[in-house]
Amino acid sequence: MSPFNDPGFWNPRNRSPTCFNPAAARSILPFTLKRTELVLNGLSKPQLIDGIKAALEKRELPTLEPGAMCYMMSKLQFLGDDVVHFAPHLMFYVPRTDAAAWGANLPGSPVLLDPRSQGGPVPITVFMVPVRHWSDGTAAVPTHAQ
Repeated sequence: MSPFNDPGFWNPRNRSPTCFNPAAARSILPFTLKRTELVLNGLSKPQLIDGIKAALEKRELPTLEPGAMCYMMSKLQFLGDDVVHFAPHLMFYVPRTDAAAWGANLPGSPVLLDPRSQGGPVPITVFMVPVRHWSDGTAAVPTHAQ
């Protein structure tokens, strides 16, 4: 589920274990399932984007529910050749907005904007908040604004 503008979009080594809360399971997971369906049909990236846009126009995909978020806290994550194991973090899904709305990427702020979430066919912005421990309780090596 790499963002569409991620250079590693087709990287088969990507492992992004994600635990959705109920709001995200209802409003984000359907996008994952639709995209998987399109990929399994052999579509190219531009065709995937068109397929998602068409599904949105036909209202086949849900609107984003307030409070949609997920936990990405597994040490088994591999988010790409340039990132590998980012850090355990929480991800918050909000309607498309800019980083300033959440104080993201400011000095001392724990909130990070996932810039790859901007500009794709899904009308959301993803903010990340790194946490100090992996899901198994071990301490994470500090990265960014932990």
